[in-house]
Amino acid sequence: MIRLQLKVPQRFLDSQTGLLKANASVVEASPLDAAAPAPAKLDATAANALVEAILDEVTLEEVKADVQQAIMLEHSTIPPYLFALYSLKAGQNTEISALVKSVVMEEMLHMALASNILNAIGGEPVINKPGFIPQYPADKLPGGVHSGLVVPLAKFSKELLEQVFMVIETPEDPLQFPHIETHIDTNGELGYSMTIGTFYKLLNQKLERLETQVKNQDPTATIFTGDTSKQLAGGFGGDLIAVTDLASASQAINTIIEQGEGTSTTPMDDHDEPAHYYRYEEIVKGNKLIASGDSYAYAGDPIPFDETGVYNLMENPSVQKYTDLLGKDPAASRALNACNTFNYTYTSLLNSLHLTFNGDKGQLRTAIGVMESLKQLMIDMADITLADGTAAAPSFEYLPVNPYPTK
Repeated sequence: MIRLQLKVPQRFLDSQTGLLKANASVVEASPLDAAAPAPAKLDATAANALVEAILDEVTLEEVKADVQQAIMLEHSTIPPYLFALYSLKAGQNTEISALVKSVVMEEMLHMALASNILNAIGGEPVINKPGFIPQYPADKLPGGVHSGLVVPLAKFSKELLEQVFMVIETPEDPLQFPHIETHIDTNGELGYSMTIGTFYKLLNQKLERLETQVKNQDPTATIFTGDTSKQLAGGFGGDLIAVTDLASASQAINTIIEQGEGTSTTPMDDHDEPAHYYRYEEIVKGNKLIASGDSYAYAGDPIPFDETGVYNLMENPSVQKYTDLLGKDPAASRALNACNTFNYTYTSLLNSLHLTFNGDKGQLRTAIGVMESLKQLMIDMADITLADGTAAAPSFEYLPVNPYPTK
C-alpha cells in the first residue's frame, strides 16, 4: 500500500507531541530490498483531531501543491503498467491485455481530472520537467515514504501484479477507520502518512474548508477562480469533466477514488466495473469477479494466461546499462539508439500533455498520436535480442533533446 507523507501541523504538535511520539515509528531511508518500520496507526480520536488541525491551517497554495503531487503520483504508475502491457505479445493474452490497458487509460484520466482541479483553483499543472518521471526501479513514488515496495519496469507476470501492482492499488478496508499514521523522520521531525484514497478524501475536505472560509467573508467569492477555457472535458474518456466549482471538484475526486478503490460497500466503480485492485486480482485468480449472493467471488469467466505470450524483456533497463554494454554486446548500440528514441518520444508526450493541460487543447491530438507511436517503438525494441537472451526495452527516462536530430 503506497502511503503519502506530509508534515504534522505545529498546533497539533504543541498539544499532542507526547502522545504522537509514543505511538510513532521511526521511518528511515532503507535499501531497496528492506522494509522500513511501519508507521503506527492513530486511533479514531487522534486521527480526527489531526484532520481538524490540518484543515485549520490549510492554505490555497498548500492545496495546489497537493494536487500537483497527485498528478505526479497518478503518472508514476503509468510507465510500469505500460511496460508490462506492451510485454504481452499481440494476439495473445488478449483478456489480460484489455484489463491492464483499461487501468492505464483510467490513470491517464485521473491525471486529467487532477489537472482540471489544479487549473480550477488557479494553479498550473507541471508535467514536462526533470524528476516528473521517477527513476525505476523506484522504492519511493511521488509523496511516498519508504515502505519496502520496489516498483520495477518488468515484463508481465502474475507475480508482478500480486507483489507490486496490487500493492499500489490496495484499497482502504471500508470496515476500518481510514488509515492516518504517525512516524518520526530520521531528522527527528514528526510526520503523518496515509493511503492514496485517504489523501484524496482529505484533499476534498481541504477544498470544502477553503471554499467555506472565503464564502463566510463574501458569499459571492470562491477559490475556483481559474481560467475555465483551460478545462478539458473530452479526450480521456466519458468520466472527464470540467471542474468549475466545489461540486464538480468533489465529483472528479470521487471518480478517482471509486475507479481506484471501489466504493465503501462494493469492489465496483460507478460503471459496475471492478476497481483497479480487483481487476488485477481477476488476472491473478484467473477468473472474472462476479456477484455471488450478497457478496462477490472470482467465479466468472476464465481469464487464461499463456506465459509464452510474453516478451522476455530486460528488467529495469536504462541508458547507462546499454552504454555499459557497448563493445561487449553486438546488439547494444542498436538497443541504446532505440531506447534514446523511445525516451525522447515519451518526453515529447509529456510536453504535449503539459501544453494540453495548460490550455493548448490542440496539443491533445498530438499527444494521442505520440502515445500510439510509443507502442510500436516498444514492440520494435522487443525484436532486439541481447547477448544474455533478454529483449531490449525502454527505460522511460526524461530526454528533452532529440539525440538524433535530422540534418
